Amino acid sequence: MKELLSVQQVSFTYPTEDQSSTRRAVNDVSFTINDGEWIAIVGHNGSGKSTLAKLMIGLLFPDEGNIHLFLEKMTDENIWKMRSEMGIVFQNPDNQFVGSTVQDDVAFALENKGVPFEEMVKVVHESLELVNMEGFLNHEPHHLSGGQKQRVAIAGALALKPKLLILDEATSMLDPQGREEVIRIVSELKETTNLTVISITHDLEEARLADRIIVMNEGKVLDIGTPKEVFTKKNTLSSIGLDIPYAMNLSNLIRQKGLDLVGEHMTEEELVNELWTSHFNK
Repeated sequence: MKELLSVQQVSFTYPTEDQSSTRRAVNDVSFTINDGEWIAIVGHNGSGKSTLAKLMIGLLFPDEGNIHLFLEKMTDENIWKMRSEMGIVFQNPDNQFVGSTVQDDVAFALENKGVPFEEMVKVVHESLELVNMEGFLNHEPHHLSGGQKQRVAIAGALALKPKLLILDEATSMLDPQGREEVIRIVSELKETTNLTVISITHDLEEARLADRIIVMNEGKVLDIGTPKEVFTKKNTLSSIGLDIPYAMNLSNLIRQKGLDLVGEHMTEEELVNELWTSHFNK
């Protein structure tokens, strides 16, 4: 697989006036992300994941170590060029809206880039169609639901045809339905366009859909692995205040009641299928 982003022994400490704080917000972090992967970065508040997100998009630069994006070292000189290849969606979509209508907002970055009008109209429609929001072209963004707002924000990010989409706690302020909408859209886009996705999240139900999970704790990488590899280490996650997905918790409770189950169940559907085929459909 082709390497897209590499974080190499990166450390960062927020400066203080009296130098009283010396704990590193990010401490000697290294990992590589490949083209087409979905990576979830999880951790509790203060784990370093938000600082890591700012480092990956060039809002901060490391005190030590290097970040390479698209095989090129990230610097002050090239960060704007690199950001043009990224789509970034933040926690609160209202902070990203600049247009009076949905189509104006999605078109904003294209206008700044000097995209011809005819091409811009086409791209706006295509981007909104990708997130199932084409029927809202003339709606005011602030009157949309939370899930719809985030879908518009994603459309705006996708309009520039990024190689990398970064979701920084993009579902944390949504209700369950809105969260499900956004996660489903991102999952479909990843499968159909080979988009590389990095989601910074505390929601392990969201993280279980990723190809790999990076667990952060006290500024360091605690674990990296597939969702199944990470979630089987329940005691490790519990020790830093994280839980495992509902279906896995339920599987464990069923085992404790004496019912034999095979393997781990990442979703309710997997659990129901085994219970039905192995225990009730006989």
